Amino acid sequence: MIVEPKVKGFICTTAHPAGCKESVRRQIAYCKEKGMVEGPKKVLVIGSSTGYGLASRIAVTYGYGADTIGVAFERESNGRRTATAGWYNTKAFEEFAKEDGYYAKSFNGDGFSEEMKNQVIETIRKDFGKVDMVVYSMAAPRRTMPDGTTVSSVLKTVGKELTNKTIDLRNNEIKDVTVPVANEEEIENTVKVMGGEDWEAWIQALVDADVLSDNAVTLAYSYIGPELTHAIYKEGSIGQAKKHLFETSKKLTKEFEAKGLKAYISVNKALVTQSSAAIPIVPLYISLLYKIMKKEGLHEGCIEQMNRLFIDKLPAKETDAEGYIRLDDWEMEDKVQNEITKLWDLVTTENIGELGDIEGYWEDFYHMFGFHYDNVDYSADVEI
Repeated sequence: MIVEPKVKGFICTTAHPAGCKESVRRQIAYCKEKGMVEGPKKVLVIGSSTGYGLASRIAVTYGYGADTIGVAFERESNGRRTATAGWYNTKAFEEFAKEDGYYAKSFNGDGFSEEMKNQVIETIRKDFGKVDMVVYSMAAPRRTMPDGTTVSSVLKTVGKELTNKTIDLRNNEIKDVTVPVANEEEIENTVKVMGGEDWEAWIQALVDADVLSDNAVTLAYSYIGPELTHAIYKEGSIGQAKKHLFETSKKLTKEFEAKGLKAYISVNKALVTQSSAAIPIVPLYISLLYKIMKKEGLHEGCIEQMNRLFIDKLPAKETDAEGYIRLDDWEMEDKVQNEITKLWDLVTTENIGELGDIEGYWEDFYHMFGFHYDNVDYSADVEI
């Protein structure tokens, strides 16, 4: 069929197979150009199909020469509608990796489930023996617990509601949004979905099965951001989950000290991802951030961030005083944040095109789903 983007709010309900393949090809080309360093050779990536998870899988393959197992939950095409972008990304990555002589196997299903953990463990035992790195990049909106109940995360504040500017992605209109307060149960559920509980369960399962190497490394991803976004992110319901994630990193390092395990949290830059597009206030902040960082020559996308993480920051064990790896270091520079604070008060629907990089925001948005690549023929029939 001829596949066109169908955008509803902050999601696109279609994905282009050839465009997704081009996206993966470009990310691989970037890592190949940057070269390789010594690093883990058998890597498990949980949440491996889009955004930072996909970029991690590409970066370790082409930055370390690693063989990888990926876990993601994506929808296949039913013949009438396209598969999800993550499904096409994964297919393309496997194809490229195998062409280049790397092992790449992917599991499609619920990464929270014991069944998935068991399947992955069996494959590690059979094909790898052991893994020496585990990247936990799960970004799911809900989780089915071991007792069968389903809990969902919420994007709400804690303590008091927040009213601030946001951009309505349906029409690029700047308007006020009020973010409600999360109750205790919602906070608790958000921590269960997006905190470190499942990360710890994965590590425990791998250790119990004796498929995690001694002196292995594991890492998960977080965001802190400026004061402007703290109420909705750092101090909000999602921030409580990210605090739990950080505490889990310290717990894992301590708990498996005898095994030499090191667990890290990488604080990444704000980028257009399927997760960030859903968070009120953040898309407007990102459009201003892009404008400034591009002007200053500091802008990075997912693959540039992950390449810098695995090539520079992680091998050097470069952390801040609290123990975080800071990939948001350029975003948080004073000259960048001071400029955003100034623009935030000035930005309106009429001047967003001038003050912000709304075109860059939408370009990244469409790229996530395989659209708007200049060397892909979108008028052509494609096999979905």
